[in-house]
Amino acid sequence: MADNAVARRHRPGEIGKVISCAGNKTIVVEVTRRIPHRLYERYMNRRRKFHAHDETNQCHVGDWVRIVASRPLSRLKRWRLQEIIQKAKLISTGKQEKAE
Repeated sequence: MADNAVARRHRPGEIGKVISCAGNKTIVVEVTRRIPHRLYERYMNRRRKFHAHDETNQCHVGDWVRIVASRPLSRLKRWRLQEIIQKAKLISTGKQEKAE
């Protein structure tokens, strides 16, 4: 049992930005990596999307989150939310709604 706790503590994780939270208890996180080109030695951005489990529906679009690998939860979900690193800032449109 102690081995399982150690393995769980050192799971691979990713940090990314939430790009969708339309599903119930599901978020889509986009992770961006910068890698050098083999020949031209220029840096390129590589993006990948992960579907992650958000048990309490606390994430919103624009949040920066840390996700960790887990057992398969559905056809696409193999990750779960570990923590919210930074909440998205709300942008006001400047229009006031009229109360009738």
